[in-house]
Amino acid sequence: MDETKIAARGWLRQQGRLARRGGTPVVACGLAGTVLAVGQAACAAAVLDAALARQALPLLPLIAFALFALLRAGLGVLSERAAFDAGAAARRRLRTDALTRLLAAGPALLRRYHSAELTTVIVDRIEAVDGLFSRWIPAAALAIAGPVLVALAVLLADPLAAAILAGAGVLVPVAMALSGIGAAAASRRQFAALTHLQARFLDRVRGIATIVLAGRAEDEARALGGAADELRRRTMRVLRVAFLSSAALDCAAALALVVLAIRYGAQLAAGTLERPGEALFVLLLVPEFFVPLRAFSAAYQDRMHALGAAEALTGLPLPPPPAPVLPVRTVAARGVSVAFDDVRLTWDPTRGPALDGLTFRVPAGETVVFAGPSGAGKSTVIEILLGFVRPESGRVTLNGADIATLVPQALTRLIAWIGQRPVLFAGSIRDNIRFARPEATDAEVTEAARFARVDAFAADLPQGLDTAVGEGGYGLSGGQAQRVAIARAFLKNAPLLLLDEPTAHLDPATEAEVLDSLRRLTIGRTVILASHSAAAHAFGGRRIDIRAGRVVPARGVA
Repeated sequence: MDETKIAARGWLRQQGRLARRGGTPVVACGLAGTVLAVGQAACAAAVLDAALARQALPLLPLIAFALFALLRAGLGVLSERAAFDAGAAARRRLRTDALTRLLAAGPALLRRYHSAELTTVIVDRIEAVDGLFSRWIPAAALAIAGPVLVALAVLLADPLAAAILAGAGVLVPVAMALSGIGAAAASRRQFAALTHLQARFLDRVRGIATIVLAGRAEDEARALGGAADELRRRTMRVLRVAFLSSAALDCAAALALVVLAIRYGAQLAAGTLERPGEALFVLLLVPEFFVPLRAFSAAYQDRMHALGAAEALTGLPLPPPPAPVLPVRTVAARGVSVAFDDVRLTWDPTRGPALDGLTFRVPAGETVVFAGPSGAGKSTVIEILLGFVRPESGRVTLNGADIATLVPQALTRLIAWIGQRPVLFAGSIRDNIRFARPEATDAEVTEAARFARVDAFAADLPQGLDTAVGEGGYGLSGGQAQRVAIARAFLKNAPLLLLDEPTAHLDPATEAEVLDSLRRLTIGRTVILASHSAAAHAFGGRRIDIRAGRVVPARGVA
């Protein structure tokens, strides 16, 4: 068994221990229902004995039978509600844990996982675990306690019949174990097919313009259809395995019922059946003996689904290691110096270190331009400063305070970041600017828009700054969206400004306008700019060349 399966099984055992308390009400209701079923069978046997003896039908057993039926119905409702609550609580706990781990890993997580894969884990795979908590854990307890209660009741009436029931019951777990091995493998393959389809669909939606221009629309449609058909086949295989398990249980129940019916029928024909009511009592309890086993059989598939999902959940990144045991600090909001001291970080061991002993210092109020080829480590520096990733070794400080010891909210207030593709939300331009500081007044938002020259193009829009834009900035050009991002930085007024390829994908004329707005933004701030653009390198300030994650002597100062 590989490490992934071992980890998944260990995770399931751990979750089972956590969820037993939530499943207790379901087990209690199930056991109470079994006791009431035994009572109903006893009432029916009493009525049959009276009928065969040509006596008046006893009123008390009839009333008790009806009362027990009502109580069982009520217990069924309570059991379903308790099972739903247990599953909902477990899903809420798992999603909170998974999202906490993803948020702690930060955007750097997308270097290792496709966004569709993460979505599948958070949504579909946690939903697949629901049955483990709402059905499997209670059913596993009832599959032992329920048949034992029924067998004890039958034992008092007919010991041989109890032995026959026990023998048939033993056959059920054997058949389930054989079908369960196939169910787990089929479930894993189904999840893999689902992940493949979601990732492929999302990629094609993102690149639909390129697909159409390349004339590949029909080919991609056929490929998506093939992926969907593969998911259909995998799903049907899971259902086939589930039906095999159900068929094995039905065969065991039918076998027990037929054997007992033949035995009592032979006694009745020979005239040796002394108490027909007891025979009816035993026959009525045969289905009740297999009810918990039937629920267990159905829930067994839930466990197999959960095992397949657990392999994905245990593969999520672990929470980051705890920060060093140092006093938590803040730093002064005016004037921020940045220092990297022998910082090392590796994203992928097969590709070598992203930062290999990087050391530099940026005094407060200075502008530094990082130069270097793609993969040199420029963006990694910015991700560390944003708190998205923690270096493996070395020290990163802001005003002499280790970044790992800073209060996260304080770090957020210190930094403004502008990337190459600003994220804009569906809403007005004003709301998108105010996102940087929600408590800002309309006057402050308008002033930030003026500094970033957003008002220059907003004046031509139907409602000015209140004009609505679509998700992702739909309706604005790349340069206009970048100006909105600059306006956010003006409004936030943070002392440390991080610029990661802020003029990428812009034409020269728009690039010049954006750089002019950025120059105004950098006044009085510490600025770290990472860019390949020659125009950005003429931005001003000291230049630091990075190669293979290390500082090399600069070839010139812009």
